[in-house]
Order: sequence, then structure tokens, then C-alpha cells
Amino acid sequence: MFAIVCVISVNAQPTSSSFAYPETKKEVVKDTYFGTDVNDPYRWLEDDRSAETGAWVKAQNEVTFGYLSQIPFRNQIKERLEKLWNYERISAPFKEGNYTYFYRNNGLQNQSVIYRKDKSGKEELFLDPNTFATDGTTSLADISFSKDGSLMAYSISEGGSDWNKIIIMDAVSKKVLESPIVDVKFSGIAWLGNDGFFYSSYDKPEGSELSAKTDEHKLYYHKLGTTQKEDKIVFGLNEKRRYISGAISEDQHYLIITAANSTTGNELYIRDLNDPNSKLETIVANFDSNNYIIDNIGTKLFIVTNLNAPNQKVVTVDFKNPTPENWKDCIAETDYVLSPTTGAGYLFANYMKDAISQVKQYDYDGKLVREISLPGIGSAGGFGGKKTETELYFSFSNYLTPGTIYSFDPKSGTSKVYEKPKVDFNSDNYESKQVFYTSKDGTKIPMIINHKKGLKLDGKNPTILYGYGGFNVSITPNFSVANAVWMENGGIYAVANLRGGGEYGKKWHDAGTQQKKQNVFDDFIAAGEYLIAQKYTSSDYLAIRGGSNGGLLVGAVMTQRPDLMKVALPAVGVLDMLRYHTFTAGAGWAYDYGTANDSKEMFSYLKNYSPVHNVKKGVKYPATLVTTGDHDDRVVPAHSFKFAAELQAKQAGENPVLIRIDVNAGHGAGKPISKTIEENADVQAFTLYSMGIKELKK
Repeated sequence: MFAIVCVISVNAQPTSSSFAYPETKKEVVKDTYFGTDVNDPYRWLEDDRSAETGAWVKAQNEVTFGYLSQIPFRNQIKERLEKLWNYERISAPFKEGNYTYFYRNNGLQNQSVIYRKDKSGKEELFLDPNTFATDGTTSLADISFSKDGSLMAYSISEGGSDWNKIIIMDAVSKKVLESPIVDVKFSGIAWLGNDGFFYSSYDKPEGSELSAKTDEHKLYYHKLGTTQKEDKIVFGLNEKRRYISGAISEDQHYLIITAANSTTGNELYIRDLNDPNSKLETIVANFDSNNYIIDNIGTKLFIVTNLNAPNQKVVTVDFKNPTPENWKDCIAETDYVLSPTTGAGYLFANYMKDAISQVKQYDYDGKLVREISLPGIGSAGGFGGKKTETELYFSFSNYLTPGTIYSFDPKSGTSKVYEKPKVDFNSDNYESKQVFYTSKDGTKIPMIINHKKGLKLDGKNPTILYGYGGFNVSITPNFSVANAVWMENGGIYAVANLRGGGEYGKKWHDAGTQQKKQNVFDDFIAAGEYLIAQKYTSSDYLAIRGGSNGGLLVGAVMTQRPDLMKVALPAVGVLDMLRYHTFTAGAGWAYDYGTANDSKEMFSYLKNYSPVHNVKKGVKYPATLVTTGDHDDRVVPAHSFKFAAELQAKQAGENPVLIRIDVNAGHGAGKPISKTIEENADVQAFTLYSMGIKELKK
């Protein structure tokens, strides 16, 4: 594949008569794949550092926010979001050293604050991320304590970037100990005693750090009291891997390394830290399965794997002979996907049945202790902790129930409410129903539909259909303030559990990858058709929404079936399928997508659904609000820029095509609450207004 770039440019004029979009320059840029030429007229928008791109972003935002400001109920939605969001949120506590730590948000704080209590119960503020930046755009990415709790390292993200800094402090005095570790990306922090810790990163790329390719991950060891330049590469110098992580076993006996070239499948290595002459031992030497060590008792390792077990299982093996032929089942595979945790000397098997949680407690011999009674039908998470803990915690939530924290006695199996939020939302007035509908090829797909009780099925209910469908990610029921406000205003919120996700294990995931990706789009289209056929809504009142891989979903479906929906809401989407792998760590997504360089067949398949390449002149596309962040270095904003430019140039109908570009924001993690509220208010206002709704009921 090669590219031809011509500096002669022309201006693309918008065809929609109702909007004066900013002019977007078109250049003659041509790529050739397997003998086929593909034009890329908006390649210049990939340069996130250029003044020209900056001017385009500013001009687009002026048009977008000018339009949004005229929606009469925009502020009404924002005010309700602020009011509903303004409730105290407290996390489950965790013990480190002589203190018990927890997160607290008083309601509208941009970032949650870490507090702690000493053994007498005296409480103090420990770390306030709101002080990192005046606008709340610098967030806490990760925290890690040394085993005795006397030292702590935490990483921060600035402007939503995946590039982090690690700051090291004395946890007792709260004094910062040395200069930050900089240019860290996709990393944990694994302490080895009080001497230092392991972390991962890439070499700083040439060109833009927000969009340039990052391909070779390395695991480093930082010894306290030394400079970052002295940090030793532990893994990744001779082994070229795209993703590498290091962890230390709870007993500090082992260094555990996982290495991968894609988001699915990993190698697994281990080293005995008690033996200074030990070498790194290989447990799994290929990328054919997902494998990680969850715990150990002495030399007995507990490994979670989907090797010959698509729904995952827990196996045991001795460190001295750790390869798969020696594995023995501890918790065997079942019909449901397993996600285990450990705490208080037990294994907790969190199973997913049709995207709903079931939890069972096992001892370390694999003997069932009990099935844990959950508060209802929804998503349970937690049950993790050190072996020495006598009390554990778990959270429970669904689409109608705000997340509640429960304490759990692992000996008796009893649980009680630890922290129940006081939210100004009466879930008794709403209902949540799971249905199964049929996709194009006959596959049954689950979907959960949420709305006010007594809803009239007349086809006129504003509906947001949400989906993701990729990367083995499972979309399970969880409460959202934004969705609560949507339902308060008479909206339906429906979530389809599409193929490509992890709801039914590896087979379900694989059924939505590479040249089976169309299954995901067909599943989503069928969900919309089901909602219309059952008169929940109609095409005039249907919006489709998704982010990241879900943004690709929305982009593909709206270009394949523009008649199906009234509104399309692609967020931080992967939208240029021919070039996604050339940015940041995008090449690691090839297990799900394949790349345009793989083969002529793969190129053709990608081109046939790539949203940027399938916008056609003369088609009436739905009202579209593309959302992205200018610091998104996970899915670079050029995807969204190019897609919006194509839509604006070719839109035949009267529906607006706008792009909302958050400045100093990234892919989503750590986004301040103020920005989250503003974005959700704009999305909901745009959606309702595009459906012809002029005012909201009081």
C-alpha cells in the first residue's frame, strides 16, 4: 500500500440547504491497496498539531454550540442532570498499612477524593485529585501501595490522555519522595517490597504523542532513590510485544508477566523472586488463549484461562512444572462466562447468565461453599481483597437501581447494606425487561428495555438504542444518572448485547470479529427493527448510540440503514477502518478487525463497511451528533473529524450533521463530572429536538 499526496486543494461545499457548515478543505490523497485506489481527501485532519486542524476544530465547535444553544430545553436538561448527580458517593473501603482508605465524592466534584481513617476512626483527607488542575481535567488513573502500606505510587492523566505520570509518596506523611516517572502508558504499578516497583510504557514516539504509532511495550523496574533514566528493562527489549504488564503475587514471591500483540490472547511468564539466580519461566508460549494468574498458595498457582474452555475456568499447577499439559481444573468451565476474584482466602466465581450476575463462593480446593444471595437481578462486582481480610465488599446495580455497596461476611455468607446512595430518582416508577429477538441469521440476541411504567406502545416514544459489540466486552446492567434523566423525560433506554462482546464467551466474541463483523451490525439493526415492530418506537423516534468500538457500530449502521433511525450518536468512534491501525496502539485491535494490509479479501471487507468510506452523496442521513475529544489518544479524533466532514459534504436531507469536540478531553476515562454533564445534556437535547420535540413536560 502506498499513498499519493497532492498539495492542490479545493473546498468542499455543504449540500444541506439548512446549514452553513464550515468549509473543509479537500486534498488529492490516494492510497493503493492490492491494486485498488482509495481517495482520502481529509488526510490533513489527521495532523492534530497543525494550526489548520485547530482552526477547523474551532469553526466546527462554533457551529455546533451555536445550534445547541438554540434548543429551548437544553438548560432544563442540564439543570436536572446537575440536581440528580448531586448526591454523595462513597466507595468500598480498603486497608493499607495502619489505615482504611475510601473514595468520596460530595456530588458534583469533578474527581472523587481519597480519604482515610486510622485505627481510632479519625478521618482525614489523603489525596484530592481536584487540586491537580483547576478545570478538573487532570485525573487520578491508578494507585498502588507497597505491601506494608508505608509507600504509595499513583498515576495521573492530563487532559484525558493515556500518557500518564507516576508520582511516588510516603503514605504516612503524604510527602512526595522524588521526581515523577513520566511518559508512562497502559501501565499498572507493582511494588516489590519498599525498594521499588514495576511499570510499563512505550518509547516516546516521533511526531505527535497523541496520534503517532506506539508499538513496542516494555516492562521497567524503578528502584527508589534512582532516576528514571536508570530504570532497567525487565521484559520487552528482545521480545517485541505490543502490550506487556507486570504484577507481583500477594506474598511477594513471584513476578508475573503477561505479553500480547492484540487485545485477545496472551503469553504468560513467571519468575521466582526469592531465588536471585532464577530465570523467567514460560507458562504459556503463544497467543491462542487468554491466561492470567489470580493467586498462589506457596508454589501452587491458580490460573484463569479460556484455553479449551471458551467460557473460562480456573486451573491449578505447580510453579516447577507450570505449562498447560500439567494444569488441573479447580473451577471447571460451565455454560456461563466466568470472571473470578479472590478475597479472605476464598475464590469468588462471578458468572454471567444472559448478561446478569450470579456469584458462587469456593474454597481453594475448588469445593463449592455457597451460592451468594444477591439483592436482585443486575450486575454484582467486587468480592476482592487480601487473604487476611475478614470482611469483603461488593457492589450491586442495574439500570433502575443506583450502585449500592454491601459488606459481606465470607464465613457466614451474610451481607448487609454498607453504603446506599440517596438519589432523587424513584426506581419504583420504572420497569426493566429483558427480551430476546432474532437477528438476520437466526441468532437470538438479548436486549434489556427500560422505561417508565405504564408506557403507551404507540410508536412515538423517544428511544435510545445502545450497543457495543466488540473486544469481548460485556455490557451488563448498571445505573446511569444520564439514562435516569432520559427516562424521566419519557424516553426508552434499550441495550442490546451484540455478538463481538463477551456475554456468552469466546464463541460469541469471535462471531463478531474480522470477516464476521457484519454480524454485529445486523444484530443492532435487528434490535432497532424489533423495537419498531413492537411499537416501542418508530424510525422517527429512534436514536442509536455507542462509543469507541460502539462508535464504529453507529457509523456502520447509519451508513447501511440511514432509514432506520432519526438520530445517530457516534462517540469517540473507530470510523476509518483502512487506517485505524496506523495510530497509537490501534494495531493491537487487529484480532477484532483485521487490517487493510492483511489480504485483498480483508481490505475489501473493511472498505465495504468502513463508515468514512461509505458515506454516499445524495443520501438522507439521520440527524447526527459526532462526539470526540481533542486529547483522545486511544481512538484519535481524526476518525471523527473525517467522518463528520464526509457527512457534511454529502448529506442530502435537512437533518443536521454536527461534531462536538471536547477540548482538553480524551477517550472518556477520568473526564470531569462538569464536562460529563454538559455532554450528556447536549446529546439528549439534540436527540429530542431532532425528533421534533419542542418542549419537555414539567
